[in-house]
Amino acid sequence: MGTKAVEILGMDAKVLLDLLNRAYCDEWLAYYQYWIGAKIIKGPMKDAVMAELELHATEELAHALLLTHRIIQLGGTPVTEPKDWYKFTNCGYDAPTDPYVYKILQQNIKGEQCAITTYNKLLEKTRTADPVTYNIVLGILQQEVEHEEDLQALLEDLDLLVAKETK
Repeated sequence: MGTKAVEILGMDAKVLLDLLNRAYCDEWLAYYQYWIGAKIIKGPMKDAVMAELELHATEELAHALLLTHRIIQLGGTPVTEPKDWYKFTNCGYDAPTDPYVYKILQQNIKGEQCAITTYNKLLEKTRTADPVTYNIVLGILQQEVEHEEDLQALLEDLDLLVAKETK
């Protein structure tokens, strides 16, 4: 880590690196959950939901990349073993064992809500302690909020479609 970067860091770098690595693990698991969900999804509005899941997967992967760069800048190493993602994750992994579109949307909404909570806490910890990480986290949080909104809108549309078909 650069000398001046160390000077402006207003918190323990090890604590920050742990938090960032946990978020990094969340992003990889979220990426896979979206990606595999898009491949196996079934039911009404499948194509629209699949497209959204694929977009979100790409964005989760981009979040992991942003976190990787920041972890390295801070002198850390991103978690290198995928099996360790489960050990460090904040949000876990909800395997899409039921491919029905409604279930997939619910699982991913739950994941986004956890991500929003995680990044909001990280935002509070870095607000005055680390402006660089703060800005990275703020950008990620904005996208996670959009993801939740997108998924909830699809779920609402699905509910309307199902209600209309049952009349």
